Amino acid sequence: MSSKMLRTAARAARNARIATAPSEKRAFSALAKAAIARPTIAATTRVASGVASVEARRGLKQINFGGTEETVYERADWPREKLLDYFKNDTLALIGYGSQGHGQGLNLRDNGLNVIVGVRKDGASWQQAIDDGWVPGTNLFDVNEAINKGTIVMNLLSDAAQSETWPQIKPLLTEGKTLYFSHGFSPVFKDLTKVDTPKNIDVILVAPKGSGRTVRTLFKEGRGINSSYAVWQDVTGKAEEKAQALAVAVGSGYVYKTTFEREVHSDLYGERGCLMGGIHGMFLAQYEVLRERGHSPSEAFNETVEEATQSLYPLIGKYGMDYMYDACSTTARRGALDWSPRFKDALKPVFNQLYDSVLDGSETKRSLEFNSQKDYREKFEKELQEIRDLEIWRVGKEVRKLRPENN
Repeated sequence: MSSKMLRTAARAARNARIATAPSEKRAFSALAKAAIARPTIAATTRVASGVASVEARRGLKQINFGGTEETVYERADWPREKLLDYFKNDTLALIGYGSQGHGQGLNLRDNGLNVIVGVRKDGASWQQAIDDGWVPGTNLFDVNEAINKGTIVMNLLSDAAQSETWPQIKPLLTEGKTLYFSHGFSPVFKDLTKVDTPKNIDVILVAPKGSGRTVRTLFKEGRGINSSYAVWQDVTGKAEEKAQALAVAVGSGYVYKTTFEREVHSDLYGERGCLMGGIHGMFLAQYEVLRERGHSPSEAFNETVEEATQSLYPLIGKYGMDYMYDACSTTARRGALDWSPRFKDALKPVFNQLYDSVLDGSETKRSLEFNSQKDYREKFEKELQEIRDLEIWRVGKEVRKLRPENN
């Protein structure tokens, strides 16, 4: 990317930060101004024919996403007082204290709900829970005792652990309880996981679109992660309402409806694609070509990763891809527009292969087989170490040290 593009993008970012300061307002392009003025999900928004307008309907938000209308539920639909009243007779038994367990559990506790944690006694998660203020015998129990005490059982164990522990857990899910997941993996692929849910209880899902650490961080900042919710089984007639309320209770800012099947298919597909696997593959490919063509490690890393993550991606996340095109130099703009279709054409067959692999259960089978091995953690650590040892990420470690905020 040209230095001119970087300067232009950096200038746009700087302008965006100070745009609302009365004494320092600067001229923006029409598109940049429109980007700042765009309504957020927090507004009651309808978008039609490219024009945004506001509409309220029974507190629900009808949003036209590119021609498809969806109903979105917000934190405002479930204020804290309403949550406390709705769950006043419930005990939320959170099983597992990994990333999602940590984030969702602490948010539930901070929201004032009656939540307890169930993990293997004296294991690493048990100690982590104690460090986070959970008290053995009060709101920290072994798995069986927590499930027995709970009216809503939140199964946040890893996918492999859910499969392994299901014979122990299923008999404890008696009539009147609700079973909660944050991933559709176990019930959707029940032929492989053996997680066949009881027929006489509500089964629901809330899937935050980020790690448990992000769920917690955004909640503490007074914000909220976006989440999807779904109903697998509605015995009481209240499963959907319950899922929406729990989505807000665990820290979501807004939630949208999906199905267990669509959630797990999109999740497995996305994390193997643009979210992690695909982006890492593109980083490596671009970096390696630059190095092979004679560029220094520092230059190759800055042009591949540092500009993307520090300058451009934040702007795309905040304002959109159209804004990024508008903010860059004319030379960069022309090249990016010309090459985008070629990348799409080259990558779309790979993405279709990936989706097929998710749909037919191949990815699930692979995950279960690998993550159930006794030496899984050792093998995983070896793979992580191989990534750490790649030149690109060793260079990145040094580049990060040079950022002004780290000095």
